Amino acid sequence: MSGSMQPRAAGVSRRAVEVVTASAFAAIGIVGLWDSSRIGAGWGTDGPQSGYFPFWIALIMTGASLFTLVSAWRDAGPDETFLTRPQLGLVLSILAPATAFVLAIAWAGLYVPAALLIAWFMARLGGYSWRAGLLTGASIAVLSFVTFEIWFLVPLPKGPLETWLGY
Repeated sequence: MSGSMQPRAAGVSRRAVEVVTASAFAAIGIVGLWDSSRIGAGWGTDGPQSGYFPFWIALIMTGASLFTLVSAWRDAGPDETFLTRPQLGLVLSILAPATAFVLAIAWAGLYVPAALLIAWFMARLGGYSWRAGLLTGASIAVLSFVTFEIWFLVPLPKGPLETWLGY
């Protein structure tokens, strides 16, 4: 087969990603325009109102998103693969635990989820034993706790374990 006649690899197309991303950013921009107008996006007697700058940023964001959306729809060229299924699996192998980490911070604090995230990455993606991952994760969490909470006196989110320990 010639280079231009090869079938597109199975996966998410570049055009689909551009359309979804541009639509999402346009929606966010429209919300920004509405909210800026709600709080005042004009020029008052004492200068710009509080929504003036956000209004213009949202307008530029919406305009650029709509331009990207129209360009993606009008592009008549061959649709390229943006992401194949195996590549998506690699992305999700990072994104899923990272998302779980962020969500866990709300109820477990920062240190325990961080230790577990480090252990997970070491064991699942790095090929280390769970013992090495858990030991390293716990060590880094304890070092971070001592550094921020005790030495620098910077409070970070804490969970039940830190409360139980008296912090």
